[in-house]
Parts: sequence; structure tokens; C-alpha cells
Amino acid sequence: MNDAQGKAMGIRIHRASTQALEADRLSFLGQLEALGLVQYVQIIDAEDVGILCIKFQLRTDVANEWAPDWDTLQLCQALDLDSEGNSDDLEREILLAMLLSPVPFQFPSYDELASAVRIRKNIVEAARKTTLAFDTNEAERPSDCWTYSEDRGFTLRPGSHMVTALQKATQPDKPGRCYSFSCYGATEYVILLGIAQEVMTCNPQLFHRLQQQAERRAIKSGEFHEVFLREYGSMSDPLPLKYFVPGDRTWFRNPDDYSSDVAGYEGSWVLYLGGGRFTNFWKRAEPYTLTTKCLELFHWRNATYRDQAGELQIDEAVVEQRVHTSLQDPAEVERILKMMLRLREPSGVYVDGGCIDTSREYPRRVCPGTSDLRLPDH
Repeated sequence: MNDAQGKAMGIRIHRASTQALEADRLSFLGQLEALGLVQYVQIIDAEDVGILCIKFQLRTDVANEWAPDWDTLQLCQALDLDSEGNSDDLEREILLAMLLSPVPFQFPSYDELASAVRIRKNIVEAARKTTLAFDTNEAERPSDCWTYSEDRGFTLRPGSHMVTALQKATQPDKPGRCYSFSCYGATEYVILLGIAQEVMTCNPQLFHRLQQQAERRAIKSGEFHEVFLREYGSMSDPLPLKYFVPGDRTWFRNPDDYSSDVAGYEGSWVLYLGGGRFTNFWKRAEPYTLTTKCLELFHWRNATYRDQAGELQIDEAVVEQRVHTSLQDPAEVERILKMMLRLREPSGVYVDGGCIDTSREYPRRVCPGTSDLRLPDH
């Protein structure tokens, strides 16, 4: 896979029976028609390893016009969509990005596809409201609904509702009151909130198990990725540089060997909000563009110092000033982007790689009978 535009793989629904597949076709066509998108979609009946399949993908001419070189960051601008202020436009952006995907999004039913889109919307809408304090060493949560122990992490207090507790932790209701998170932990809470909001309705039994799990022990870090997320794209088959679907989680790698030794600055985990914007959990009103995110990571190297204890630190005020200064000089921005807008190198390698990850992550399936979300303590 590379940046040269090819044919979209789009969305695929697999079914065991013709009747079920036809019902799913009609359901999805109804959704596309209601959004005014059906005329732009190519529909192909197929068979995949003996299983019936229907493929939905953006027509090649439309994909080339709206997202040249797989660049979904400009979809809203190309189509005059207001995905921040209009929920239907956000749904349009999500589906269009999925329909022109270079990797097929595969579902065992239309219900799973519909849930996946709603979860992405939930994630984006929650992420836009999230305001946190950055801290890689300390963490805190609202004490009325969370408690902490070394072996179990942050767990729900008995009687606390999972959705409400996640919202309280990430969307504080008092100005200036922000709870401390790392960027990775912040994405976990927002993704879990998006999943929980959907399964409350579509799969109450799974929601009950999620609630029980959250009361028993936290699922975090690598285990969170394994339990809750799917990954598409890889080091051997990378996604195009500017291909993102709203609700995706992605990592921007710090390609500078020296400053990447600062704890918490190895890179930056973010969620894609759509409209060319990425989360800035520390300054909610100032989401990143691809340019400002690249500039920030680049200038970490220019703000690295050793404190009185000899520990490496990064001065965020210096980073902010450097980014501001760079933005005043288009030639400087172009120079920095030429270095940063490249695919990242493998772990431990610092030669001439950029900051863009080769993959993205999104939530697993959640519907009754087809969910592949397996909680470890159940």
C-alpha cells in the first residue's frame, strides 16, 4: 500500500445466506440514501472463501476527486461538510472515509457496521469535550466514582455508572478542574466511553460485563489494545500518510533520539476528530492540525533540558513559542514537514524517519452473537 491512488476496498458485509445479505444491502442503501451518498457508491456482489459478500466502495473517479492520494483530511473542505456542528455531516465523513479505505472494513452484518459508525461518532463527540491535565507519573480520577489500588488500577466504586464515571473523569464540569492523564490513558477512556454508550443500547449484556470489569480491575496499555481494538495497516503494508477515519486512534512518533528519552515524549497518542483535526486533550479549544502536530513533535528536540536532578525534561512553553514562531515562516514550515511527514521507522531506529504511524486502531465488534470483544475476567 502506498500513496499512489488505487481502487478503494471500502466496506464489506459477509453473510451465510442470500436473504440476510439482501436485507443488509437494503438497510445500508437506506442509510446511504438518507445521507445523500448512494449515487457515489459502487456495489459489488462477491463470494469470499465460500461466504456470500457484498462490497460497498466509493467510485474511483469520486475518490480521486475528493481524496487524492487517499487524503481524507480534506474531505470536509472538498464537500463543504460541517462535521463538528452537524451530526449527519460527521456520519457522512465517517462513511466516506471508510468507503474509500485502501483496506477493507469487514462486518458480519449491517448491525455491526451501524454500531461501528455510531461508536466512531461517540468517540469523536466525547473527545471534543475532553479536557485533561498532562502527567506521565501521576494520575487522578473523581473520588466519588473511582478508587485506586496498585494491583487493580483505577476501578469504579460500587453503584457508580460506567458512562457517568468516564464522563466525569474526562469532561469535568468545573472550570479549571482537570484530572491528570497520560495521552495514552486519555485515549483509552474516551474510546471506552464511546463503546459503553453504544453497548448500553445494542448489547446490554455486554454493557453489564463491562461495568463488572470496570469494578473489578482496569484494562489498560497493551491489554487495552488487545481487548478493545483492531489495528489496520502495518510496518510491512503501511496506510497512506494522510488516510484517517474519524474515531481512529493513531500515534505520532517522536523521531528524535535524544528528546524521545524524556518520559512521555516518545510520541503522542491522539484520536482523529475529522475535518483535518486531531485531539488536543490539554487545550480542548485548540485541536491539532497535521501541520501543528508535526511542528510540536519536531520542536520537542529544541526544548529538551536536564533538571537539577539530572533528569531529561521538555519545556512546553519553549515548544509552544517555537511552534508559534515557525508558523510565521512558510519556508520553515515546509522544511520541517519535509522531515516529519514521512512514515515512522521501527522501534529503536532513528535515522531519517518521520512521525506518521503506519497503522490506525478502531474498536472491535460489539453486537450480540457477532461481538469479538472478549473481556479477560469473564
